Amino acid sequence: MRPPKRIQPGPGQESVWDYPRPPALEPTPKELTIILAGQTLAHTRRGWRVLETSHPPVYYFPPEDIQMDYLQHNAHSTWCEWKGPAFYYDIAMNRRRLEAVAWYYPDPTPDFEPIRNFVAFYPNQMDACYVGGERVRPQPGGFYGGWITRSVVGPFKGEPGSEGW
Repeated sequence: MRPPKRIQPGPGQESVWDYPRPPALEPTPKELTIILAGQTLAHTRRGWRVLETSHPPVYYFPPEDIQMDYLQHNAHSTWCEWKGPAFYYDIAMNRRRLEAVAWYYPDPTPDFEPIRNFVAFYPNQMDACYVGGERVRPQPGGFYGGWITRSVVGPFKGEPGSEGW
């Protein structure tokens, strides 16, 4: 199955179909914020984003800019052919417990060394996530952790009918 025709980006926009495979890693100067249970769980201007064909960016936060006391190691792990082994965190905050909603790479491949131990979060599990003050929409589907803003266009992996992409 082939993906549908890409949406043509407008001024100031990026198409996820122009992102590379294997994925690219780049720092972002934009302010990144995550709100959960009525408080700021993470806030940084020192984040990184991973750009992969058909996916909106995934943002990674330095542990120093996260309230790490709320994160607890989960036994779940996965393998990324580009980044290496991923390990997961649960979050327990204000009587809420969310399982395997954040992940990190303790021993990434050389191309992804800059995000060693940085943490990414599934935006669909948080109360709100922001990039540069704009509230994001989560990437469709339960497996993916991309953050959709007005500056990125699809179609996106995870939408109905994209299973074979």
